[in-house]
Amino acid sequence: MIAAAALQESADAVGLSIMSGAHMTHFPAVLEALRARGAGGVVVFGGGIVPDEDAAALKALGVAAIFTPGTSTQAIVDWIERELRPRVEGVAA
Repeated sequence: MIAAAALQESADAVGLSIMSGAHMTHFPAVLEALRARGAGGVVVFGGGIVPDEDAAALKALGVAAIFTPGTSTQAIVDWIERELRPRVEGVAA
């Protein structure tokens, strides 16, 4: 459903917040669903309770960033401005 919605809305990015511990299931499933629909260029990022070793594994799979508890909203906004805005503006240019 997430991948379908991302395509329908022409999303540049998908952010997931997972506090259940299912991050090693949900993030890869969303990445695969996006790729299967030809939307592998959609940036996937997120946060939640994710151990460092799992965050590294998720990044290796293609998750752009993982924000753990305690990350300030400003740090997330700064990342979006630095990493996503240039992609969006590059497409619009």
